Amino acid sequence: MDSVRKKPFVLGLTGGIGSGKSAATALFSALGVEVVDADLVSRQVVTPGSTALERIAEHFGGQILQADGSLNRAALRSIVFGNSDERQWLEALLHPLIREEIERQLRHCQSAYCILSSPLLLETGQNVLVDAVLLIDVSENVQIARTRQRDSVTASEVEAIMATQWPREKRQRHADHIVLNEGSLDELSDRISALHQDFLQQAAQCQQLSEEQDKP
Repeated sequence: MDSVRKKPFVLGLTGGIGSGKSAATALFSALGVEVVDADLVSRQVVTPGSTALERIAEHFGGQILQADGSLNRAALRSIVFGNSDERQWLEALLHPLIREEIERQLRHCQSAYCILSSPLLLETGQNVLVDAVLLIDVSENVQIARTRQRDSVTASEVEAIMATQWPREKRQRHADHIVLNEGSLDELSDRISALHQDFLQQAAQCQQLSEEQDKP
């Protein structure tokens, strides 16, 4: 019999590019919370030999493959960012596969609660898989400045990526919790630690309710 819990409490963690979502995720992980990373899953579904990678190569051509047979993400990104039809084709292929793998990993979560960390949590409808949404939030100017410094890209390149994500105000409307992350890492750590205690309580309540519902 499968010993995995039927439905752990799942927190969806999201934020626009440059918001500090990865730093927040790492802080939760350090507190012992298991994390399902949608970005990592998106890489797992296109590993060499996978059906998805074979279909991508057939559609876009061999130039999107590295010499070792792995996906050349930069080459693929340059194609789809400039062509909405091609991006939609790619999303139609990958999003169902990513979601299936995310659901599998969430079912196997063994910590008190689990985090689904995804930059496109809201845009792709992955938020239906979570019990609450935590938004790591910063102004658009901060997004651009941080990403330019981190990735050595131009402001227009950052803005092109931002255009594929929901506007800040729309993300805020769909969030249950918002952390403004324009201060220091210590300030973010303090905020995450406080929220962690709240989420532990919510997870315990959900677990208790689930157990009561399972009683004959």
